[in-house]
Amino acid sequence: MATTSRPRNPALDFRPDPGTIPTDPGCYLWRDRHGRVIYVGKAKSLRSRLSSYFQDVGQLHQRTRAMLETAASVEWIICGSDVESLHLEYNLIKQHRPRFNVRYNDDKSYPYLAVTLAEEVPRAMVRRNPRHDGTRYFGPYAHAYAIRETLDLLLRIYPVRTCSKGVFDRHARAGRPCLLFHIGKCSGPCVGEVTPEEHRDLLDGLMAFIEGDTDGATEELESRMRTEAEKQNYEAAARIRDQLRAMETALAKQVMVTGKKEDFDAISWHADDLEVAFQVFFIRRGRVVGRKGATVDRVEDLDMAELLTRFIVQVFSERVATVGGDAAGREPLTATAKGGADGLVHEPDAATTQVVGKEVLVPELPEDADVLEELLADLRGSRVAIRVPQRGPKREFLDTVRGNAEEAFHQHRLKRAKDFNARSQALRELQEHLGLEQSPLRIECYDISTLQGTNSVASMVVMEDGLPRKSEYRRFKIRGVAGQDDFAMMHEVITRRFRRYLEERDAPLEDESGRPRKFAYPPNLVLIDGGKGQLNAAKRALDELGVEGVELASLAKRMEEVFRPGRSESIMLPRSSEALFLVMRIRDEAHRFAITYHRSLRGKEMVESVFDDIPGVGAARRRALMTHFGTVRAVREATVDELAEVDGISDGLAGRIHQALRPGVRRP
Repeated sequence: MATTSRPRNPALDFRPDPGTIPTDPGCYLWRDRHGRVIYVGKAKSLRSRLSSYFQDVGQLHQRTRAMLETAASVEWIICGSDVESLHLEYNLIKQHRPRFNVRYNDDKSYPYLAVTLAEEVPRAMVRRNPRHDGTRYFGPYAHAYAIRETLDLLLRIYPVRTCSKGVFDRHARAGRPCLLFHIGKCSGPCVGEVTPEEHRDLLDGLMAFIEGDTDGATEELESRMRTEAEKQNYEAAARIRDQLRAMETALAKQVMVTGKKEDFDAISWHADDLEVAFQVFFIRRGRVVGRKGATVDRVEDLDMAELLTRFIVQVFSERVATVGGDAAGREPLTATAKGGADGLVHEPDAATTQVVGKEVLVPELPEDADVLEELLADLRGSRVAIRVPQRGPKREFLDTVRGNAEEAFHQHRLKRAKDFNARSQALRELQEHLGLEQSPLRIECYDISTLQGTNSVASMVVMEDGLPRKSEYRRFKIRGVAGQDDFAMMHEVITRRFRRYLEERDAPLEDESGRPRKFAYPPNLVLIDGGKGQLNAAKRALDELGVEGVELASLAKRMEEVFRPGRSESIMLPRSSEALFLVMRIRDEAHRFAITYHRSLRGKEMVESVFDDIPGVGAARRRALMTHFGTVRAVREATVDELAEVDGISDGLAGRIHQALRPGVRRP
């Protein structure tokens, strides 16, 4: 009897002797046959981690198998500690950009408030894409216009230079200040109205304000205003009063998170099986001073704890090079392998405390949280705690960050869906992977929604050219199937849809009233939400009707697994392919449309059952009650007098309704 041999692990061809692999912490690099790095990982024990790659290939994740099929060699770098290996992994991924590692792509190019401290007379400006040129950065901010408005307000309090070098030099040669000086938004350092040292003092005040240190500036202005008023210099006092109002307006633009002046960072995310959208908010002295987002394709076999660890390392290492690194007079942090001082431990200053807060709030703890805390403490220069808030203002704020991540996730999906090139590529890939004769320009997806066989419904959603065609959406109430039988329900729905198509196929495309017929257009591809059973039921329905030229496929629970009629093996769509995103999007839309209809029927049935046994309450009075109160619960909680206010409800009927809905409650 012939037996089928199991596939062999391709990495066994170049497996190093296990005894030569050290047990130290470190990083490992997989290379292809051309010597290019295709994957970078870290481990507390290199021997233990690398041994897991050489096991039975059937035990490995699909993405890991794909990496091993491409790899031709593996090497490793020993590190002195787990913290060093975290640093080194980040730097190696940044250097080599391996194809099998996840990449955290910024949602967009975020604006920063930049102060060019390397110049003799520094300049404040809004800049994207930070450079390592001695400039101090604050942020990032969500919108450029928001930081520009704030800077414009602060120039009334701290009139620092904002002009370019060319403008500054031109006015210095002419000996005449620009318009900003005359309207009080520049102190005129180009013409010597203030010395470079006095201008630096103004800049220090501006930077302290941006960092959240506002009490000192407010108290100083109030003291100066009182002093000028006592001297009867009312014009000068009025100018300071205007500066205080500008400061109050600028403070109003900085959202206050907690009543305490504390420093922390809040990270949350929204994810599905293919992508994750992260959001991080930076809080200094209780106010939001910056935020950043990133999306990542889940091309590695990593859970959320591991993805969170990678994100934390990346986002705060980048902040060292922007917000903290240059201003503190240090190079961005790097890690070395096995020993050697790398300058990670340093005294905390204004720059480093901007990099990391005292706390990092997360919905769940990342992998190796203690190692991460040590790494972040090195970046900050003092202790950092990673914790999960359970209640209070910080928990509420973390929920707000999660809401921002969810919105960013949906915006990313929408942008990807609207991109014409991506849609065209998705249709081409889908045609190629499923072996379709033509591109599926019109796709119909069907989903069943039921609760233990009650209120069973189905949805049909349509995509044309990769975009939803909502006017073509249809919903079905299951009529001929009793109980929980998804296969029979799918057979009924496909039969009803394509029977209507056959009836309308030869008729005019518009009916007598001029409206387009509902089922006149056949799809290129019918996509079923389910496995082989639902697929076979749909195929049987098409065969019984004699419908030809319509391709069939079903999308299983594992979202990259697609079944086709006549094939015993499933088709695996690549996780990074546009085709998979397209079928996931239409499947999710069909599910949403079916669930919405199912809930509406359940709600309607609940309302009907509540009033069925009350004499005198028919359909009209039922509608009147629901229109007046909105929900069944509100009707239950209403008093007799409140019920009697509804049109068509007499005092006696109101009493009967109250007694029926709240038995045992004494009638007032």
